[in-house]
Amino acid sequence: MSKTHFGYQSVEESEKAGKVAEVFHSVAQKYDVMNDLMSGGLHRVWKHFTLTTSGVRPGDKVLDIAGGTGDLARGWAKRVGKSGEVWLTDINSSMLTVGRDRLLDEGVMLPVSLADAEKLPFPDNYFDAVSVAFGLRNMTHKDAALKEMCRVLKPGGKLFVLEFSKVWKPLSPFYDFYSFKALPIMGKLVANDPGSYQYLAESIRMHPDQETLKQMMLDAGFGRVDYHNMTGGVVALHKGVKF
Repeated sequence: MSKTHFGYQSVEESEKAGKVAEVFHSVAQKYDVMNDLMSGGLHRVWKHFTLTTSGVRPGDKVLDIAGGTGDLARGWAKRVGKSGEVWLTDINSSMLTVGRDRLLDEGVMLPVSLADAEKLPFPDNYFDAVSVAFGLRNMTHKDAALKEMCRVLKPGGKLFVLEFSKVWKPLSPFYDFYSFKALPIMGKLVANDPGSYQYLAESIRMHPDQETLKQMMLDAGFGRVDYHNMTGGVVALHKGVKF
């Protein structure tokens, strides 16, 4: 059996998806509150930057993978308008339910799919844009997921990967203290779940750095890949174009 990482633990590949699912079933109801607390609201700025620099236009078709509670999907829906199409997908039913219900409460009607990014239920060359925000690092076979994202994009279509990345070196000691000391305490106080937030901190450290992810996207079939660091490299936005 092949091994992979779940945070800092080594687990069987077949076990990882279930363990990640447990984390997100656990945190789904408090996910938005914790995101605001953990990032000081910066996650909204990072997502806004992704949306405003995307070039997505009215009438476009957009797929949001690991869309969670629907932040990006809502933004895409505003940009594509009534003539466009936005799919909200997630592998985790709890997260998807929270996202769908929240969007419905706001009057945003979108097609929703419980979907595994490694086996997307969409045809080749269908979407103008695909996005995944803070979801890629939880996937067992990132290379397979990136190939699937490339497959469903039209030629000329773009993939946007917004993800925690390699922080600027002078910031590392402060970032490590915050991640491994403060985050689990916040998780305990707010969500009564320190373990899940310990995993989230560990999963960030195990995720490929900026240059490695760029190469993985090129290897997956993208013709051009650029990235933009935000907040000292705490987060990076990778943009891949399918030729």
